[in-house]
Amino acid sequence: MNKILLTTSFILSAFWVFCVQATPQDWQRVKRPIPSEDGKAKPIGSYSNGCIIGAQPLPYKGDGYQVIRLNKNRYYGHPNMISYLQRLGQRAKAAGLPTMLVGDIAMPGGGRFLTGHASHQMGLDADIWLRMGSMSDSEALNSDGKGLLVVNRQTRRVDDSIWNANHAKLIKLAAEDSEVTRIFVNPAIKLKLCETAGADRAWLHKIRPWFGHDSHFHVRLKCPVDATYCEEQAPVPAGDGCGAELYSWFEPAKPGAPSGKPKTVPPEPFLCQQILNSPNRSEWLE
Repeated sequence: MNKILLTTSFILSAFWVFCVQATPQDWQRVKRPIPSEDGKAKPIGSYSNGCIIGAQPLPYKGDGYQVIRLNKNRYYGHPNMISYLQRLGQRAKAAGLPTMLVGDIAMPGGGRFLTGHASHQMGLDADIWLRMGSMSDSEALNSDGKGLLVVNRQTRRVDDSIWNANHAKLIKLAAEDSEVTRIFVNPAIKLKLCETAGADRAWLHKIRPWFGHDSHFHVRLKCPVDATYCEEQAPVPAGDGCGAELYSWFEPAKPGAPSGKPKTVPPEPFLCQQILNSPNRSEWLE
């Protein structure tokens, strides 16, 4: 099988090859992981603008976890992410928690999504649902509408009739792993964790408030040490993040504040464009 060779000479010569900017539809057409010449997975670019060579699928079921939304074909990740999720499932099971439900990781080649995500592009992001407990095979295949909303969107606070200690325990277990750099949750969930964490607060700085994320949390791993083309994100600020930074999320918008401007989508990393234009791309396209 022909495989992509990531070498300096390839990178330099690539700039002389005409290449059309890839679209989300192009990445959607990638149905199988893109093979790596040396057998090592290679995340390329950034969490919100990248792709991955050598992704691995997360087995549908394992110790303490189950993959859902299987019809989306988004259960591929860097081997570090696959190992992390399996490790977390085992820890969750050992802690007596119900089965952990793993949502989207990345598409087989990573890249941009048509819908649902701005990040998750190089196999180092994963969504874990706040609904807990195993699903039937049919539910796991198509899980739309089956999530558990734990935030009251009117009061912008956690719904205490739904939230329970298992949710906090799972997020804490997820954050304690050294591979994790951030976990994105709804600001109301971060507030609840700040209020209930007690004296053990060393993990709270990784919990970052962000829009949405009220029925799942989003785990992000650091770039692997040997990932030459992976762009690491800036470190999270010091402290537990439970002060003014958090409370600013609950402040009303200032009168006359400008609305957000549409974001300009940056060009993809050139290596990602080259993957989709590779002469042997039929190996991984539908």
